[in-house]
Amino acid sequence: MNTITAATVSLAPAQIDLGIGGMTCASCVLRVEKALKKQTGVSEATVNLATESARVLIAEGDTHEALARIKRAVRDAGYEPRTMEAMDAVADARWMGVSVDFLPVLIGIVLSAPLVLPMVGDLFGQHWMLSAWMQFVLATPVQFVLGARFYRAGWHALKALTGNMELLVSIGTTAAWALSTWLWWRSEPGEMLHLYFEASAVVITLVLLGKWLEARAKRQTTSAIRALHALRPDRAHLLPDGIRRTEITDVAVDELLPGDVVRVLPGERFAADGTVVQGSTQADESMLTGEAMPVAKAVGDGVTGGSLNGEGAVEVKVRAIGAHSVLAQIIALVQDAQAGKAPVQRMVDQVAAVFVPVVLVIALATMLGWLWTGAAMEVALIHAVAVLVIACPCALGLATPAAIMAGTGVAAQHGILIKDAQALEIAHKVDTVAFDKTGTLTEGHPRLLVIEAADGVDELAVLQAAAALQVQSAHPLARAVVEAATARSLVVLSDAASDVQAVAGRGSQGMVQGALLSLGSLRWMDELGVNLGPLSERAQALQQQGSTVSALASRAPGNAVWSPLAVLAFGDEPKAGAAAAIAELRAAGMRLVLVSGDNQGAAMAMAARLGLRASEGEVMAEVLPGDKAAVVRRLKEGGHVVAMVGDGVNDAPALASADVGMAMSHTQGGSSDVAMHAAGITLMRGDPLMVAAALDISRRTVSKIRQNLFWAFAYNVAGIPLAALGFLSPVVAGAAMALSSVSVVSNALLLKRWKPPQR
Repeated sequence: MNTITAATVSLAPAQIDLGIGGMTCASCVLRVEKALKKQTGVSEATVNLATESARVLIAEGDTHEALARIKRAVRDAGYEPRTMEAMDAVADARWMGVSVDFLPVLIGIVLSAPLVLPMVGDLFGQHWMLSAWMQFVLATPVQFVLGARFYRAGWHALKALTGNMELLVSIGTTAAWALSTWLWWRSEPGEMLHLYFEASAVVITLVLLGKWLEARAKRQTTSAIRALHALRPDRAHLLPDGIRRTEITDVAVDELLPGDVVRVLPGERFAADGTVVQGSTQADESMLTGEAMPVAKAVGDGVTGGSLNGEGAVEVKVRAIGAHSVLAQIIALVQDAQAGKAPVQRMVDQVAAVFVPVVLVIALATMLGWLWTGAAMEVALIHAVAVLVIACPCALGLATPAAIMAGTGVAAQHGILIKDAQALEIAHKVDTVAFDKTGTLTEGHPRLLVIEAADGVDELAVLQAAAALQVQSAHPLARAVVEAATARSLVVLSDAASDVQAVAGRGSQGMVQGALLSLGSLRWMDELGVNLGPLSERAQALQQQGSTVSALASRAPGNAVWSPLAVLAFGDEPKAGAAAAIAELRAAGMRLVLVSGDNQGAAMAMAARLGLRASEGEVMAEVLPGDKAAVVRRLKEGGHVVAMVGDGVNDAPALASADVGMAMSHTQGGSSDVAMHAAGITLMRGDPLMVAAALDISRRTVSKIRQNLFWAFAYNVAGIPLAALGFLSPVVAGAAMALSSVSVVSNALLLKRWKPPQR
């Protein structure tokens, strides 16, 4: 699927990200979504109030026409379609040193302040009042010029037979202004009047101020995305290729191609994902992985675009660019998570759909109720205005997206990428964590500890044959065999074996020096009918010591009988933070399970080192890759919510089967990419403590969502009756309404202080 902005065009199935100006509350979100979903070719539309943007999925076809229809629909709904870049430009624009979006607020304050001063004077015993005509002159431009946006949006809402914040504000302030004008018009000369011009002007000014403060706070929730974008440098030092270029050329990063070689100087950021081909240095990858310590880089090591080069100048061969780079994938994951809706948002949408009509009914009932008790029309009307103002559902629409943006943003800064809002919301319910062993809880770099050859078989010859069979494999055990052969100065040729086949979960098989060799698990040897003979006891002893044991057998062409050649014992080390992670999760009340393809002895031995309890069913050994998903499904029985943690291709089905899949990425691409796409959460560095951190930020984010929703509803539940009973003036109601939005976003921003647990 292609992703395009409002300024690009494609002829394939695509998603369009579009900025939308003018949205203020949950009702606006619903109306824009409804308008977008009616458009031909639109399969899904999600609108985010916190980012003031929409993500639209369109079917295959001419996206230029689809984009035009989408922008027209947004405009017809009463809002302004913008490119995402234009949204940022509006926020950054200034006039004479003053932010352009603050100018209406500043003008409103200047015009409203004289109207409020007499009220302040009353508090100090100074009683004076501006003349009616002066109040009219000050309040009218605020009402109809600064408040024009409320009339426009409210009118569009009425035409769509819906309601929104602007409709409530425009009705309420117009009522206060009209009442004051009518009282002034019908008054006798010299009569002392109590007018309400200050209510209409101050409410509009307070709403504008609240929206400006809210916008500033919302920009902080997107700081993580902006920081990630800022990591990518603009220029790269492209080295000559000896054909078209004969000297170093500074080029735009967008011009780089896979295979180019670039020079990265000390203190510069790597322009693209690549491999070091000359020099050595250290890379600061903290903004990508959350790892504070620099990582040593030498020839052959991979580097990630956006990470910071240390003190050495290096030459890097470009491996991945554009959307295929790690940084681009990180940004895409964070943007996807922030653009999506959490399941709890559905409840909010249902409430918002009926909220404004209910408020209008309550305001009408308030006015009629006061008139019934014998109050004057102006008193009844002002109380109804207070109800309209305080009931604006601004905070309701911000409660969930603001918390999700802050939570996913701070998580990304610490190397935790949350794929979507649903994964975030489900993760806080996890009560069972299943771990793959190799590469997840262990280093994933096993060493060949023992090679026990059969009687009459040369150990070095066996090792060389095994290395020839494994040299083309990327499996950790295969690499351990090749490394052991190289360490003993054996020559391992890449073409020494032919017809090599990998048998999933068992081993590998191929022709070496005219014989068919099979190297794999003891279980596979049993399936092949290999009789290990005296080697069997030695293999069992090595397993009981905690080693992972494989066997090598050969068969001559035309012969059905396998001959055992040797048993090989491998050992791996637990990761530095693995035992601490297990203890942390256990302290949080989690049920823990180790799912391993190793033999029972090796799995039990590693479990003991990690603090897992085999006696309580926390170890599942000899599980084939294809069976891991079935194990996860069994763990989910009884209503348990399961998180599966893995890092390889063979973990992808299990990650997809879990309620929440967590993939440990090594940021170098390769096999973990498959796991990343299958998982709901990606951990950008291989520290098991990140699992506890991911669950913790999920719990905290969901807690913020609940707090925000509580306060959003509490403002209205408490404020509407107080306003209806006459305890709140329209000015106080306006201040409370503005405060509700700012407080919800500010509460969400507290998540930015979160830090993952440290060893």
